[in-house]
Amino acid sequence: MAFGFVCVGLGMLGAFLPLLPAMPFLLLALWAFSRSSPRFHHWLYTHPHFGPRLQEWKQYGTVPVKVKASAISAMGVSFALMTFVLRVPWPVLAVSGSLMLVGAAYILSRPSRPPG
Repeated sequence: MAFGFVCVGLGMLGAFLPLLPAMPFLLLALWAFSRSSPRFHHWLYTHPHFGPRLQEWKQYGTVPVKVKASAISAMGVSFALMTFVLRVPWPVLAVSGSLMLVGAAYILSRPSRPPG
C-alpha cells in the first residue's frame, strides 16, 4: 500500500510538472492498490480527474495525442541532454537510445482515443 501512495504522490506531481509523466505512476498505484486495498483502488479508479483516463487505458489502451507528444518530447530532450550536456559514454547512449525508441514505438502504437 505504501508503494501505491508513493506512486500517487509522484503522479500528482507529474500532473503539474512538465517532464514528469503522471499516468505511468498512477497506473502503478492502481496496480499496487488492486493488490493491497480495494478501497483505495476504487478511489483512484473513480477519481474525478484521473479516473476517466485510467478507465480508458484499462478498457481500450488509449494514450491521448497530447500525452504522446509530451512523452516523445521528453525522451528527445533527455537524450539530447545526455549527449551534449552530460557527455555520457556511447555505450550508455546506445542502450538509453534503444530503450527510448522501444518506448516511443509502444506509445505511438497505442490508439489515441476510444473507438466509436
